[in-house]
Amino acid sequence: MIPDSLAALVAKTDGQQTAHWLGREVVLFNMPWGELAISLQGAQVLHFKPANDTGWLWTTPTPETLPGVVRGGIPLCWPWFADERYADESPDRSGAFHGLARHASWRLDAVDEHAEGIEVHLSPAERLHSQLTARVIIQANAQRLGVELISENIGDAPVKTSGALHTYLAVDEVHNCRLEGLAGARYLDKLRDFAEAEQQGTLAIRGGIDRIYHSNEAVLLNDGVRSLRIAKQSSDSTVVWHPDTVLPADTPADAARHFLCVEAANTRLDPVWLVPGAQHLLGTTLSRG
Repeated sequence: MIPDSLAALVAKTDGQQTAHWLGREVVLFNMPWGELAISLQGAQVLHFKPANDTGWLWTTPTPETLPGVVRGGIPLCWPWFADERYADESPDRSGAFHGLARHASWRLDAVDEHAEGIEVHLSPAERLHSQLTARVIIQANAQRLGVELISENIGDAPVKTSGALHTYLAVDEVHNCRLEGLAGARYLDKLRDFAEAEQQGTLAIRGGIDRIYHSNEAVLLNDGVRSLRIAKQSSDSTVVWHPDTVLPADTPADAARHFLCVEAANTRLDPVWLVPGAQHLLGTTLSRG
């Protein structure tokens, strides 16, 4: 599910084009292997639809205008996740929720095309942190979508970071969803003041959920119609989130039934310390289950 206005732009694209959507610059691909839309505000994948399938990502039909951010797709939470502002350089650590990357302008550095798909490289248009740099690599073809967020410490002191690839997956009906691969994992329940518990068997989505699972395993999402496999790299936290009826202002109730967030993350359970010269790659890969 994506907004009609964005869907119309993708449908009119033959190959690759750069367009403007709601004041944002977006890079669109409509190729034999499928469709891809990326916003250069936040280096955010907004849409991915492989050939002979429906879209795998959800984006709200009522997105905010600038300077707001778009809810949906795969927003980047960098160099911190939620309110874990380890790398926040503001005087009172009052930086934006989920970090700086999703509010920033990014530039398209390269697009490498091949017979089966593409690889897109992006970097921030301006420095976002005094010691940290970031770049993003997006790989798409008819079988999978991969996003890599690469951080590097170019400073002279260690920096502690958190982050996430805040993936909004399109589902037929959220309350029909089942997640396999988390059985036995410990988790923090943010709806119960970070109470700790252990997942028993398959996770069924029955209502509001906001959990951080201590797991580096791939998970399988089944919504009763389709299965998607969500794998990840360099992440020991899997965040599962849906607000149920306590909805953000930019999310209509009818649309909210059709997404579930399953996120590759580094959280308070597995923060990343980057020493000078070190790099860290946080990745997620979606493929058919």
